[in-house]
Amino acid sequence: MRTQVAIIGGGPSGLLLSQLLHQRGIDSVVLERKTREYVLGRIRAGVLEVGFVNLMREAGVAERMDRECFIHDGTVISRDNLSFGINFKELTGSHVVVYGQTEVTRDLYDAREAAGGKIVYEVDGVEIHGADGDAPYVTYHKDGAEQRIDCDFVAGCDGFHGVSRQSIPLSVRREYEKLYPFGWLGILSETPPVNDELIYASSERGFALCSMRNENLSRYYIQCSLSDSPEDWTDAAFWEELKRRIPEEAAERLVTGPSVEKSIAPLRSFVTEPMRWGRLFLCGDAAHIVPPTGAKGLNTAASDIHYLYHGLVQHYQDGEDEGIERYSERALARIWKAERFSWWMTTLLHRFPDQSAFDLRIQAAEVAFLRENRAAQTVLAENYVGLPY
Repeated sequence: MRTQVAIIGGGPSGLLLSQLLHQRGIDSVVLERKTREYVLGRIRAGVLEVGFVNLMREAGVAERMDRECFIHDGTVISRDNLSFGINFKELTGSHVVVYGQTEVTRDLYDAREAAGGKIVYEVDGVEIHGADGDAPYVTYHKDGAEQRIDCDFVAGCDGFHGVSRQSIPLSVRREYEKLYPFGWLGILSETPPVNDELIYASSERGFALCSMRNENLSRYYIQCSLSDSPEDWTDAAFWEELKRRIPEEAAERLVTGPSVEKSIAPLRSFVTEPMRWGRLFLCGDAAHIVPPTGAKGLNTAASDIHYLYHGLVQHYQDGEDEGIERYSERALARIWKAERFSWWMTTLLHRFPDQSAFDLRIQAAEVAFLRENRAAQTVLAENYVGLPY
């Protein structure tokens, strides 16, 4: 098989790149380790920056998102039952959109299949060859037989545990990582959201987040121990703990119900450099991870796709390689700012096991300064709605 761009990973970043390239007449093949149904069964975040929304529109897959999404002009921060709002629209002139990652992925799958896009599911043993030369190719196993794709470029969109990052020699790549000493226990429930905007709550018992997917589907999180498992928490125990951490007025109007999904996610900050090796480009979780506190996971993947997509269009349509040659530099410049913001939000709102009394006072003062200072709120709002590409 021959294509221009081989894309490893059939999640939202790989599918978005494939669809954007298709819009500009550039051929691609997507390789996915799982089935479509498995990918769509994964529960992920749903806060989208305007830059991501605009990429969906450019890709021609925004109709349902524009119709069904929730536009959020701000968010709520609370600490020890004292809450305040941060108005994104007033401070930046922009907003964020709430639309589940599962729905984003579904829309992209539908668009690729309607366009006859080539997606190969349930592949195994993917290997990248010759990425540091002029004729890269990818091999994989499907139905017990080895297959080969010859291509001009390889886009590694296969996540943190994928083969793409590991294909860059250790002598070339450098990895930066910070592990956090807690996780997030999250549940999905078929209940109306407790608030029109997200609530980020810090309390002496730990962090909590109130989010949503739609008007009858809510997503809630609480900070928990890394030694916990979802089975340790009954639904009743989760709801009671959530109520203890969020503002009293929110706790009083919280509608509870059976969980339809429950999971625990560890938190980490991670970046690998460079994000390009020859004709191999890393995108999304293959290159970087952020704690979910700043709602940047899917959005950082989208910024990678923006830079790579424009670099590839420049190469194929203008015969100019500056975009692909500077891909890693441009992507990393924005990634590190998103990493900083996600780290800051995490340290601002969580309780750490080694915090001293001084540390807790400083944390409280930081929240108080944010509550009282418009400039500080503007900095948060600018980062939350998304820095420019």
